[in-house]
Amino acid sequence: MAFFNEGVVTEMRVMVLASGDLWAGAEVLVYQLACGLVEIEKIDFCVVLLNQGRLAEELQNLGITVHIVEESTHSFFALVRAIRTIVTGFSPDVIHSHRYKENLLAWLVAFGRQHIKLVATQHGMPEMQEGGQRAYRSLRTTLFFRLLSCCFNRTVLVSAEMQRALVGSYGFSAKDVIVIHNGVGTPKDVIRCSKGCVVVGSAGRLFPVKDFSLLVDIAYHVILQSDVIYFILAGDGPERTLLEEKVREYGLQDRFTFSGHVDEMDGFYRSLDIYINTSVHEGMPMSVLEAMSHGLPAVVPKVGGLPEIVKEDVSGF
Repeated sequence: MAFFNEGVVTEMRVMVLASGDLWAGAEVLVYQLACGLVEIEKIDFCVVLLNQGRLAEELQNLGITVHIVEESTHSFFALVRAIRTIVTGFSPDVIHSHRYKENLLAWLVAFGRQHIKLVATQHGMPEMQEGGQRAYRSLRTTLFFRLLSCCFNRTVLVSAEMQRALVGSYGFSAKDVIVIHNGVGTPKDVIRCSKGCVVVGSAGRLFPVKDFSLLVDIAYHVILQSDVIYFILAGDGPERTLLEEKVREYGLQDRFTFSGHVDEMDGFYRSLDIYINTSVHEGMPMSVLEAMSHGLPAVVPKVGGLPEIVKEDVSGF
């Protein structure tokens, strides 16, 4: 069991439950959390992932105990049974879950075990949909948020904007939520490449919520004004073909590069002079934090938690 005495943790067993299907903001945060927990002697923890992927590999390389319960080969109730078996063996004091499905699984596997405290991290607000999908997503979001507000001991939010939304619109109590901004490690040294040109870049999943179509529009208008500005976009996703077609329509093939998925992001950030985010909504994007840690000015929209980390005319615009 976990005990706290004057702010000192004397003993705690923590289970982290996440998908692990991608290497995106939530997965990077889980990895960083694990890196911190592994340094605390009084905390014993393990990670349960629903997919084998880069997150599992990175955690295993740290010597962290990782249980893989593949969601592709298990029905939902089979996942519950398998994770309950892990919970019985590990006997955690805390289950810390990430994303909707994992939150529901955490609640089900902890049901009836009063000593287990449930903590969830909400990484962003739901993406808006059109038509019937919008109504379905709205109902699902309301139900999942009700689960968090009623059945979880604490919900961690990555921005104050999210806190205002959940407390104001979804019935959360202010005492049951806490804002903890995402963070990133700082590189040991930042070396800017001397290129004789200006490179503007962005990175992320090529999904509608990222609005990279706007980035292409921006590139078109900026390139009309300058012969030395180039754009590069790192990431992959279902909108890549549409974005590439738009770049061709604008005639930007020589000035706008799609680099696809990038494993080593340090080199990507070091190749840039400016970082830009065009998202319709964000929680606390890791890519912007990483870019700023590399000394890049960030150009961002006034959405989500971005105004909380980018100071106008100081660290970006």
